[in-house]
Amino acid sequence: MRIDLPVPPPAAADPESVLRRVFGHGGFRGSQRDVVEHVIAGHDALVLMPTGGGKSVCYQLPSLCRPGVGIVVSPLIALMRNQVEAIRQLGVRAASFNSTQSTAERMEVRRALRAGELDLLYVAPERLVTEEFLALLEPVRIALFAIDEAHCVSQWGHDFRPEYLQLATIGARFPGVPRIALTATADPQTRDDIARRLGLGGARLFLSSFDRPNLTYAIAPKTEPRRQLLGFLRAHPGESGIVYCLSRAAVDDTASWLCGQGLRALPYHAGLPAETRNRNQDAFLADEGLILVATIAFGMGIDKPDIRFVAHLDLPSSLEAYYQETGRAGRDGAPAETLMLYGMQDVTLRRRMIDQGDAPDEVKRVGRAKLDALLGVCETAGCRRRAILAHFGEAYPRDCGQCDNCRFPVETWDGTEAARKALSAMLRTGQRFGAGHLIDILRGTGTERIQQLGHDRLPTFGVGADLDRRQWGSVFRQLIVAGLIEVDHDAHGALFATPRARPVLRGEESLRLRRDPAGTRKTTRRGPVPPDGTTDSPAFAALREWRRDTARTQQVPAYVIFHDATLAALAAAHPRDRSDLATVPGIGASKIERYGDAVLAVLAGVRG
Repeated sequence: MRIDLPVPPPAAADPESVLRRVFGHGGFRGSQRDVVEHVIAGHDALVLMPTGGGKSVCYQLPSLCRPGVGIVVSPLIALMRNQVEAIRQLGVRAASFNSTQSTAERMEVRRALRAGELDLLYVAPERLVTEEFLALLEPVRIALFAIDEAHCVSQWGHDFRPEYLQLATIGARFPGVPRIALTATADPQTRDDIARRLGLGGARLFLSSFDRPNLTYAIAPKTEPRRQLLGFLRAHPGESGIVYCLSRAAVDDTASWLCGQGLRALPYHAGLPAETRNRNQDAFLADEGLILVATIAFGMGIDKPDIRFVAHLDLPSSLEAYYQETGRAGRDGAPAETLMLYGMQDVTLRRRMIDQGDAPDEVKRVGRAKLDALLGVCETAGCRRRAILAHFGEAYPRDCGQCDNCRFPVETWDGTEAARKALSAMLRTGQRFGAGHLIDILRGTGTERIQQLGHDRLPTFGVGADLDRRQWGSVFRQLIVAGLIEVDHDAHGALFATPRARPVLRGEESLRLRRDPAGTRKTTRRGPVPPDGTTDSPAFAALREWRRDTARTQQVPAYVIFHDATLAALAAAHPRDRSDLATVPGIGASKIERYGDAVLAVLAGVRG
C-alpha cells in the first residue's frame, strides 16, 4: 500500500512566510522565532515552553526549512496518529513508524523515507535507538532530531523513561544534525539533568515563562470529595475535562458514579484491555463534553486544545506532575479551571510509595523534597500562581487575582515566632538536617540520634512543643514556599536559610502563615468562558456542526480540522472569498484548499 502523501509545498524565502502559508499564523509568539532561526542554522537547543505555547512549531518549521526529514521522538505510540494527522492537514508530508502498523505500512514508510518524500517522521524512543532503525536512517538526509517530552530522560522528572537515556547516542551517530529537546515541565535541577543525559551541554537554553495565565488554580482539603467534585463539574456543563485519580479502582468507581449522576464519563488506566483503553481515549479526543477519569497513565502528548478543566481527586506525586497534568487544560488559550483535593491520607500514601519503591536512595530523597514542594503550594496562604512559578525559578511580580487564595483569602496566623524558632534550630545544628530531625528538636522529642548528637542540650530543644508535628511540617513547607529556606538536594535534604530569612530572624519583618479552615471552602467555580465573544453566534454554531460532521467523515478529532479559536475568528470575520480566508489566524494554504469552499458555504448559509 502507498501512503497518500500531500503535495510538497513550494520552497519559501524565509521561515515567517512558511509560518503564514503552512500554519496560518501571522507571526511568531514569544521565543519561537529565536528557536527556529537557531535550529535552522544547525545548532542544538533545549526549549522549555509551557503547554499551549507553541513548542511544536519550534521543530516542525525548521524541519520544513532545512533540507531533509525531521525525526521526531514521541513517547506514546497511541498518540502518533493524531499528531501525524494534524500536521498532514496542514499539507506537511508526515508519517509515523511504530509497532502497531502492518508490515505493508512500515514498508511504505521506509520507501517514502528513502525517496525523500517525508518532511516529518514520528517515532518512539525505543524504536529510534534500535540498530535496524538507525541503519535505515544512515543514508537519509536528516533535517533535525526533535526530542519531545524531554523531561522523560531525567531521573528527577515525574515521567522518567529509561529508553530516553539511549537517545544520547544520536549526536555521535549523526554529527552535524541539530538536536532540539523540548519540554513544558522542568525545574532547574531537571533542566541540567536533561542537558547532561542527552549530551546537550553545549545547547542553547530557551527558557520561556512557565505562567499559564488562562488557567485558574484551586486546591482544597478533602472533606466530601465526591460532593466537592460534583459541584466543580456542574460549573462546566457540556465541556471536556479530565479527572485524575491515584488508583485504578478509584478511576473505575468515580467514572461509574459520575455516569450515575447524569454526566458522560469514561475510565482510562493501564489495567483496562488495550482495545477499551484506546477506544475511550479516542472518544475523549474526538468528542465534545466528555469527562475522562484517569490515572496518570493518560495525558502525555495529548493535543486536544479544548479541555476546559482538570480535577485531581488525589495528591499528585510532585509539583512538576501537577503542573504537567493541569497544563493539559486550556491549550487553546481560552480560560480553563483546575481543582485539586488532598488529605493527609494522600500525603501518607505518597510518602510510602516513595519509601517502599525500588528507586535508589538519592532518587527517593529528591522525590520526598518534590512532594514537600507540592505540599507547600497546597498549604500556602498566598497566591498559588506565585508559589508554583517560584518552584520553577520564576518570580511572579504580583498576586494573580485568579486562584482560590486570591479570590477567597484564607485565615492566617502570626507565624513570626514559629519561623524564628525553626530558623534558629536550623542554624544551631549547622544547617545539615532535614525537617523531621528539626521538628523532633523543636518539640523536645529525645530520640536516640538527638541524644547522640547532643541536640537535646540546645537552647531550641523543646521550644516548639505548642505545635504538633503536622503544624510544624506546615510551617517548614510554608517557609520553603516563602523563600526563607531551601532544600539542599545534594546534602540529603538538609534545610538551609536564604538571605530572605535575615529580616525575620532579626525581628525586622513579620510573617503570617496559612491556617486551614475546619470546614469546606469554595473553589473558583466559574462558568464556561469562550475564546472570545463570537462563540454564541449562529455562525459559530453552524461552523462547529460542519466541523463535527467533517471530522466524523474523516475519523479524526474535531480539533484536527480547526480549533475553536479559529472557528470563533471565522464567525467574527465572516470572510466572503478565499482571499478573505487567508487573513484569518490559523488557516494556512492547505486548509484553504481543502476546506475553504465548504467554510464559505456555511457562512453564506448563515447570512442567508
